[in-house]
Amino acid sequence: MKILNAAEMREVDRLTTSRHRVPSLTLMENAGKGIAEFIQRRFTDFARRRLVILCGKGGNGGDGFVAARHLRKMGAKPVVHLVGDPRDVKGEVLANMRRWKAGPGKIQSNPAGAKAAWGPFTSDLLIIDALLGTGSRGTVEGQLREAIEAINGREAGCVVVSVDIPSGLNADTGEVSGVAVRADYTITFTAPKPGLFLGKGPDCVGQLTVYQVGSPPSVVEETGKGNLRWSESGEFSGFALPREPDGNKGVYGHALVVAGSVGKSGAAVLASWAALRAGAGLVTVAVPEPILPIVAAHTPEIMTEALDATSSGSISMRSIESDRFASILKGKRALAIGPGLTTHDETQQAVRAIVGKRAVPIILDADGLNAFAGRAAELKHGEGNICLTPHPGEMARLAGCKIADVQSRRIDLALKSAADWNAIVVLKGYHTVVAAPGGRAYVNSTGNPGMATGGTGDVLTGILAGLTAQFGAADWLRVIAFGVYLHGLAADIAYAESGGAPLMASDLIRALPRAYQRFYAESGRA
Repeated sequence: MKILNAAEMREVDRLTTSRHRVPSLTLMENAGKGIAEFIQRRFTDFARRRLVILCGKGGNGGDGFVAARHLRKMGAKPVVHLVGDPRDVKGEVLANMRRWKAGPGKIQSNPAGAKAAWGPFTSDLLIIDALLGTGSRGTVEGQLREAIEAINGREAGCVVVSVDIPSGLNADTGEVSGVAVRADYTITFTAPKPGLFLGKGPDCVGQLTVYQVGSPPSVVEETGKGNLRWSESGEFSGFALPREPDGNKGVYGHALVVAGSVGKSGAAVLASWAALRAGAGLVTVAVPEPILPIVAAHTPEIMTEALDATSSGSISMRSIESDRFASILKGKRALAIGPGLTTHDETQQAVRAIVGKRAVPIILDADGLNAFAGRAAELKHGEGNICLTPHPGEMARLAGCKIADVQSRRIDLALKSAADWNAIVVLKGYHTVVAAPGGRAYVNSTGNPGMATGGTGDVLTGILAGLTAQFGAADWLRVIAFGVYLHGLAADIAYAESGGAPLMASDLIRALPRAYQRFYAESGRA
């Protein structure tokens, strides 16, 4: 789905009401109910927990009043605070405030200048932040600032769920003027907003969920004018087609993985194994000759090729200078290169020689990217397809900047780099960005902190190669974005079983069949 700025979101709401006859009061009702249902699903003990809802005077506060009403029906006992003057509450917000009070429900408020009564926020508390929404502008001051500072000063264990956007965060830019809530969860409505991913957004949002409140998807597509999209299953439904009864391994493509060195044979195993699990018909992994027996012993379905090795056990230029590598590449539909190659000078030279030809679509990762550190201009190529998959450190080396600079402008830098290098750029990290030279980009919706472990990037490289071998590069941005989505979805499934700390890269590969099953189910293919 498209990512919408605040003005576009207001237009979607307006068109939903005027054209599709969905009253704004109904949209608010659906939003508040969605928050309550999220709380019910996520926190099994919600009815026993202390629950505080902080409401502002605007639409965000109205969502909070609705959520309070539904949570009470579900068995909770929410305490509702109005942070602001009750006389300023108007329209649908006023209607829902009255419905809450008629429930009957109490609303606690503080006159201007009075000591705030909503704290302290102790570890047993669940807070719903419904103070400020996407229309908020300017510096947060007064009681609103006090409330946000109290939220951010909460004890460990106290959980905060923000409604639509963390209060104080600019929905378009991710800037914070004064203070902004640092949430554990954010439930945004209809479509994500750019500020959730830009600037300070990643520091404030926590885990993001998009909830549909009743606006038709066609209205979102019509209204959004930008080229930034949110990766969700509907974006990739074209990949949920059943395989033909008379299909064969040749139909689904042959991927070549060039990876590994002495001491890093696991990188070659993970990447090639993932390519096969992602659905490539055939996978060959080419490795330095000394580690071929190790790699070959792991997965019998994967073919192996030996490459000449340097004295340290990495790939030698000899394989490239002879016809050896050209013969291995023949007939392949995708080439993944980089995991575990090392930064040996001769190996890096070999990488640059391979990438310079671009005979097939290339996925370049890890030490393959390091071969172009300080010489990223060489990546630009008039012909052929290449996809770069840097983590923030690799991106900083390629772009000649600091990691902090990468993280502060992830979307802009990914788009600029894609244009500069004529490449698809997958900037990995929290909400991975997949950008194309023409200015289109996806922000990924899947994944979790458990992925911060060695080898998960190798798995992604293999998945991208396997999908490229199957689906080609005619719509390569979507293919790559699907791979990133599937990779994160498998990680989420594995995370649910193991938790964060025990998660290993191979767990993602083992979870890929279930990730496909969930994707098929969400796409309407049982």
